[in-house]
Order: sequence, then C-alpha cells, then structure tokens
Amino acid sequence: MAVEQLKEGKLHYRRKIQELSLLFEISRTLDESLDIKEVISPVLRLVAEHLGMLRGTISLLNRQTREISIEAAYGLSNSQQRKGKYRLGEGITGQVVQSGQPTVIPHISDDPTFLDRTGARKGTKKGNMSFICVPIKIGKETIGALSVDRYFTEDIGLDEDVRLLSIIASMIAQAVKLRQSLQEERQRLLEENTRLQEELKDRFRPSNIIGNTSIMQEAFDLVAQVSKSDATVLIRGESGTGKELFAHALHYNSLRADKPFIKVNCAALPETIIESELFGHEKGAFTSAVSTRKGRFELANNGTIFLDEIGDLSPTVQVKLLRALQEKEFERVGGNTTLRTNVRIIAATNRNLELLMTKEKFREDLYYRLNVFPIHIPPLRDRKSDIIMLADHFIEKYSKQNKKSIKRISTPAINLLMSYHWPGNVRELENVIERAVLLSTDDVVHGHHLPPSLQSAESTDTGLHSTLNEALDNLERELILDSLKSTKGNMAKAARRLGITERIMGLRVNKHNIDNLKYRTGR
Repeated sequence: MAVEQLKEGKLHYRRKIQELSLLFEISRTLDESLDIKEVISPVLRLVAEHLGMLRGTISLLNRQTREISIEAAYGLSNSQQRKGKYRLGEGITGQVVQSGQPTVIPHISDDPTFLDRTGARKGTKKGNMSFICVPIKIGKETIGALSVDRYFTEDIGLDEDVRLLSIIASMIAQAVKLRQSLQEERQRLLEENTRLQEELKDRFRPSNIIGNTSIMQEAFDLVAQVSKSDATVLIRGESGTGKELFAHALHYNSLRADKPFIKVNCAALPETIIESELFGHEKGAFTSAVSTRKGRFELANNGTIFLDEIGDLSPTVQVKLLRALQEKEFERVGGNTTLRTNVRIIAATNRNLELLMTKEKFREDLYYRLNVFPIHIPPLRDRKSDIIMLADHFIEKYSKQNKKSIKRISTPAINLLMSYHWPGNVRELENVIERAVLLSTDDVVHGHHLPPSLQSAESTDTGLHSTLNEALDNLERELILDSLKSTKGNMAKAARRLGITERIMGLRVNKHNIDNLKYRTGR
C-alpha cells in the first residue's frame, strides 16, 4: 500500500513539474510579441503537446458584431477554422461565452448541443471524443473561449484539465487585456498626435502670420508656392522679423507635416560640438561620448531640419554640411559607417552671406546649394501699417497670460509705436507690449508704459522735450484725452474720472487746445 502511494505521489509530483513547465513556456511565449495573433497559435501547440489533444481553438467575441469566431486553432484547416463562427448562446462555445462558465462533455456523440460547426469531427469516432471549453475572461467580462478535443479514457481526469485550461485562459486574458490597453494608448497617442499636427498646421498657416502690407503678402505667396515641394529654402531677414515662424509655416503646410521638424540654432552651439549635434557621434568618439547618439539629421529623417543662423557656421562644419546636402549622406563623429538621410532643408540667416563669401568666411558652393528658393522677410520699419495689428495681437496674448483686460492703446502710445524705428523688429515689439501690459493699471496702454527707448527724441525723432514741466504737460494732455474718449466728450464725467472740478477741467482743455466735441457720438 505504501509503495502504491509513493508511486502515486511521484506521478503527481511529475505532473506538477510538467504543468509548471508548461505554464512557464506559455508565459514566455505570450511575452514574445505584442501582436496577440502571433502568440496564441504557439500557445495552442504547447497545450496540445502537454495534454495530447487532437484539436484546440481560441475563439474571441467581436464587441461590435457580437459574433464569436475562431482566432487561432490547432488541428484545424484554414477552411475549417473559417467555419467556426457562433452567436452568443449558440453551441457549446456560444454558451460558455454567454454564461462565463466552463463546460465539459465526456462524449460529444451523446450531447445534441455540440454542433461541430467546423466539420472537423466527421469521420472520427465521436463516442470516444471529449470536449472541454473554458471561458477567457477579463474581470467579469467574457471575451472568448479556449476549447480542446481529446480522446476519452478512464484514467484521464477531465476536472484537472479544466483547472489547467482555466489557468491558461486567464493568462491569455491578461495578455489580451495588456495588448488592448497598449493598443488603446497607442490609438490615443495617434489621435492626439493627429490633433496636434492639425493644430500646428492651423497655427502656422501663412494666413495666421500677421501682416497686410504688400511686401508681406509677397512673402506669403512664396511660402504657398514652395511649401508642397522638397526644395531647399533660405529665409533671410533681420533678427526678430519672424524667420522661425515662416520655417514652421513651410513645414506644417508641406507634405512632410506629419514627420519630424527639427530645429538647430547654429549660432548657439560651440564649434566643438556643432558637428556632433548635426551628425551624431559613436560611443568613445571623444571623452564625454559615453554612448552612441543620433544627430539632428538622423532625427529629422523623412521630415524637415531648420538650420537657423546658418551664416555663423565654421568653415569646417560647412564642408560636412555641404556633403550632407549634396549626397544626402554623412558619418557620425568617430564612426566609419555612412548613413543616408532624407530631409528637407530650411535655412535662415540675418547675415550678409554675399559679403561673407567675399571674405572667404562662407563657402560659395554651400551658398548656392542653400539659396535654391530665397524668401526675404521685411523689417518692421518697412511695414509700419502692421505695427498696430501686431500690438493688438500681443496685447490679447499677454492679457490672457497675466489675467488682465487691456481694452485699448492710447493715442500718444500709438504715436510712439508708429514713430519708433524698431531695430529689434517684431521680437522687440512683443517685449515692449508685454512690459506695457504688466505696467497698466487701468486697462489701457499709455505712453508712459512704454520703455524710455521709445520716448527719447534721439530714438523716435518725435521731437519730445526733456524738461520736467513739458513732460508733465504731455502726460496731463494724454490723461485728459483718454478720459474724454472714455466719456464720449462729456467734460463733466471726464472731470469726475480724473478727480478734478469741471472748472479745472475746462481750463486744462483750453490750455492744451483740445476739442472735446469731436469725441461725442455721431461727430
């Protein structure tokens, strides 16, 4: 008796070892690919080898159609597999998916609910055939079923098979759940990426770049003509004119809009690292190269690379850049492998490249390679009618950022803005307006909110006097004008707003030769 128990114990132990080995192999197989279709067939093969099954299927429920179909099979032909479709509650598989409970049929010939929809059991002795079907569940939701066919013998414990198959079904369910989560996250990221790409396209449309002057319209027309091509574009203009904005517009209105847009400021990077930044480096190429790193040209593959301040590149880097432009190939620093890249080049500079060429500081061949399609961005002083439009845009932008409600720009402030020569162009105007918005306390941008550079006679040529009395008179006149505008020329209301009597208001209006009637409605 003891010997029999010992033998039985050894047999049980061996089965457990085999079972654990099977579960380990299944777990490893499920981790091999994120595509569930690639791993469930190998899982069925492992189950078949362990259980000695004749056939096995994994059927999944389609959430939209509510139809159950065989996703993978062992021991079935392709045509038989295609026939394996069930509605909820139909056949054993449909009942298991509907109820979420396993079903065991010791002899399929004795059960009329067994449909043999695939036709795989024709010609076999059904009386000796057992069918086991267990649900595949994620939480309380049944998403499919795992089923096997095996020959029935008295020494086989079908309950043990149900237990093992339920564990395997649970592992498959977890794999499906993980892949569903990853797929949903991937889809969410794709949708978010698409939304952001469309947002960028809308943001950087030429029509959204502020400027109504004829010279700006000419620049917009050039962007429209070249954006859909792969032609190299050289954007020229003074610092602060918005060259980067035009580069964005070119990319996001091109056929490469959904591909990378990589920006490189050639003036901001030291000569010692600019080559590594552009073309990457291999591990050990220099002291701090602790790992291989891709350069900007690799990162921009199939997209666009924007080389800002191209006129500041050293002659050495210019040679290597020329090769990348002409041959579309390069090597990483410290590497011997030639890499190819497909990028569109947009370059920008505020420097006189022609003058640099005469001084041999800029390569002539690189100049002609870059200057395929030049676009000139005019300075702000040449498009003065755009100044107020730009100022209004920046007022709205910084009012939102600083939770203010700036309603208008005073007349003296407008005069100062229009009289200034704007050496820093649009960037300087933006900084001036941001400062004015922060200083304003009455929802109006006044002349005294503008920086001293705009208010000096030398910089603006407005002839403003510098004596204290005259400066106070100018400020007084500005405040009275603003008050009269707000009250539509009503001197009594304007006086109350300023905290003075109507008599003093009248004296001040006469002093400054102000016609309050022109501010009345209808005049």
